[in-house]
Amino acid sequence: MRHNTNTLAALLLAAASLATSAHAQTTKKPAATKASSFALPYEKFVLENGLEVVLHEDHSDPIVAFATVMHVGSNREKPGKTGFAHFFEHMSFNDSENAPVGANRKLIEEWGGQRNGSTWNDGTQYYEVVPKDAFDKIMWIDSDRLGYMIKTVTAEALAREIQVVKNEKRQNYDNVAYGFTNEVLRKNLYPADHPYNWTVIGSLPDLQAATLADVQEFYHQYYGPNNATLVIAGDINIAETKAKVQRWFGEIKKGPAVKPLAPRPAALTQTKSLYLEDNFARLPQLQMVFPSIQEYHRDTYALEVLSQLLAGNRNSPLYKVIVEEQKLAPNVGAYQYSSELAGEFILQVRANPNTSLQQVHSAIQEGLKRFETQGFSDTELARIRAKIETDLYSGVESVLSKALQMGRDNEFAGDPAHITKAAKLAQAVTRADVMRVYNQYLKGKPYVMTSVVPKGQQSLVVQGAQLASVYQEKVVSGVQNEDVGQGKEAVFEKTVTKYDRSEPPFLETPLFKVPAIWNASLANGLKVYGIDNREIPLVSFDVTIPGGHYLDPLTKAGTASLVAQMLMQGTAQKTPTQLEEAIDLLGATISVNSTNEEIRVQARCLARNFAPTLALVQEMLLQPRWDAAEFARLKSSLATNLKGQEANAAAVANLNFLKLLYGPNHILGYPSIGTLETTAGITLDDLKSYYNANISPSGAAVHVVGAIDQNTVAAALKPLESSWAAKQVAMPKQAIPAQTLGGNVYFIDVPDAKQSVLYIGKLALTGADPDLSKATFANAVLGSGASGRLTQLLRIQKGYTYGASSSVLELKEMAPFVVSTSVRANATGASLQLIRQLLTDYGPTFSPADVEIAKSKILKGNTLVYESQGAKLGILRRISKFNKAPKFLEDDQQQLMQMGVADFQATIGKYMQEKELVYVVVGDKATQYEEVKKFANGKVTMLDKNGAPVN
Repeated sequence: MRHNTNTLAALLLAAASLATSAHAQTTKKPAATKASSFALPYEKFVLENGLEVVLHEDHSDPIVAFATVMHVGSNREKPGKTGFAHFFEHMSFNDSENAPVGANRKLIEEWGGQRNGSTWNDGTQYYEVVPKDAFDKIMWIDSDRLGYMIKTVTAEALAREIQVVKNEKRQNYDNVAYGFTNEVLRKNLYPADHPYNWTVIGSLPDLQAATLADVQEFYHQYYGPNNATLVIAGDINIAETKAKVQRWFGEIKKGPAVKPLAPRPAALTQTKSLYLEDNFARLPQLQMVFPSIQEYHRDTYALEVLSQLLAGNRNSPLYKVIVEEQKLAPNVGAYQYSSELAGEFILQVRANPNTSLQQVHSAIQEGLKRFETQGFSDTELARIRAKIETDLYSGVESVLSKALQMGRDNEFAGDPAHITKAAKLAQAVTRADVMRVYNQYLKGKPYVMTSVVPKGQQSLVVQGAQLASVYQEKVVSGVQNEDVGQGKEAVFEKTVTKYDRSEPPFLETPLFKVPAIWNASLANGLKVYGIDNREIPLVSFDVTIPGGHYLDPLTKAGTASLVAQMLMQGTAQKTPTQLEEAIDLLGATISVNSTNEEIRVQARCLARNFAPTLALVQEMLLQPRWDAAEFARLKSSLATNLKGQEANAAAVANLNFLKLLYGPNHILGYPSIGTLETTAGITLDDLKSYYNANISPSGAAVHVVGAIDQNTVAAALKPLESSWAAKQVAMPKQAIPAQTLGGNVYFIDVPDAKQSVLYIGKLALTGADPDLSKATFANAVLGSGASGRLTQLLRIQKGYTYGASSSVLELKEMAPFVVSTSVRANATGASLQLIRQLLTDYGPTFSPADVEIAKSKILKGNTLVYESQGAKLGILRRISKFNKAPKFLEDDQQQLMQMGVADFQATIGKYMQEKELVYVVVGDKATQYEEVKKFANGKVTMLDKNGAPVN
């Protein structure tokens, strides 16, 4: 996890005065000398057991966020026990002394909340965000996890969680392209005795060897309250919250002191060049990693600026040389990554197919020399500073993001409001600072370089590179020692406490209330919808135009996507570089995307810059440049990306799943970005024809959310109203093929895959269908979040997967109900059997208790999911697209409250019948095909990655 240093000095954080407490050591942060319109006040105190507590009031929504940041990451592990900090994070979500078995993983979502955790090199954090009625319940379950969980750990629970973490490693590292790169870099950048020599996820042999004694030792050493910060942010009362924190957390036993680790930057004496042939990669990738400096050091801010100057835009020298001039890759990245002990400055290029990485390396060197000789302009620095201001607000938009930021900064910098200092340091970066850090950390300095190439393409690696050594798991069918289960509950004597630790009741239930929505119609047919929201001084808005991929010619799928990308490549008055500069100088972000059913121009900006940002959107939309050179670059980049996706098993599964449901003659049977075959023949004239026929205000809508009122929006929209002439757009109805494939099983081979990707489903209903809300409600217990039956069965009970989910998609066209997961390769057959039985039983076993769970998850969860500006934009989009009433979400809530068991069972029977579902399996044929044949009673159709039958 990376600390965000993009902040602005002018936006100082004000602090509230702190009251004293008889049970806590309290400190006071003086108010800033110059308060701004944006403030992040906090109160901090320390319990007698050493737990540092930070409280922040935010009454914008009836929700509360909890963040517990532990000062223990993979840097506290021992060789031979790598990955243990992350593994223990998983173990902490199991059981605790006073909560029911499975409560930590299941109940929070059923209360309408969200919860998760993450581990990085230096720390571990846990978080929950819940409707305020569950405030006391989170106090109870959160404190029980921190102080009273270790006695509940059993050997069976340990064995199961080992499999879950191994599945996570396979899914995110071993079974994806470039997944071993970080392991190679760490082994070669840091010496064997350095705490960053290994990856956070660790190695599979180390995980498999973890014992119950290891878990207990780790807990007692590092999980004391004196090694943590607790942040509570949201709709709280400070005085009441302090008392409750003392009641629930004050009795937790203090742990041993955890000594701080001194900074230890990597000390390379020579450049190391390594290569790896990757079974999943389809494109060659080069990385160069230079040792830099640890987090919170003032040089990190200059290095952040340097990274943007080197590769952050079209004017940057690395982009100019690699992308524009030599056309070696679609993009280039530069990043400063700082951790507690050391830092890394990273240059990365994922090149075009069959491109020599030696040539890429030479191009990087040329770009760096150009930076040395040509430098950068004051305008470039101004662009970065403008972006910094917007990023600050975006980084603390939600109560959860505030809680996590304050928790990390308190635990690692000793100051919940360190963002203030970071803002000053970022804005104080000078030209001299940038050149100093360039000379100090990059120029002429040794680095670790990795050449990762597709299997069999060793000729593409940088000359002189040495073969890297990595551990690769062997896929073995029918490994019995990986069959795990729930096991028996632990037998233990409960810890005696002064306060009763039984589950507290709910407080008053909050229901989601739709914010005030205004709307208007312009003379050219454009509809406008808005929400005035003043939590942060930003505005998020979009122009949404119906059509998108749905209007693509069948043989040229991907046309709308290329149109969207071309709208970003300059205007009639501005070159692509000039347009990018104009956007950046406003501190704005603008993107254009094509989805299945619309093209959307989306923007975010400071409220004071709404009018000029909208003017740029108008110029992009109405005066495209149609630059032939840019079109050629985009097509080359698209071909590279499409080639890269061939290595993504999930993408292959999704592509073929949709092709089976929609058939070869429906445009939604093709991905919205197209395929290598459909995009090859697209010309610039095709894009112009699409644009001229389909880009119209008729049926289009503008959605605006943020610190802006209707009159200001209306005034800014007048030029767009008068300049964008209406025209009718033909929206043909495409025929849905007869759904005759229910029960069929399809297999796509990815040799040596460590996991199998499963996609299961059918076309269900349209977004305009009045049953859509019912189908969404009915899915909540099956596959919504970790509390769903799918994850509870496949992950919690069996340890076969890292996660599983199901959903009902929302389109104007008929859209699917889909179940998806990635399972351990040698559990493919067993997983398919379990999923089939679960789906078969889902309707008949849906109970009154399940009705209440579904209602709780959805009704209370609504208070959380519409907090952000982006979520509020989503409300407006659904209103305009499906002609919904402004308070449709409240109407849906009323409908849900009236539903009983029979309503849920009828909906499940209509849209989720197992016998009507299509099964797609993407995995290793050599070890899994026979298991899939058993599941399908011998009736399996083999497909290639493009969906063609294989004999």
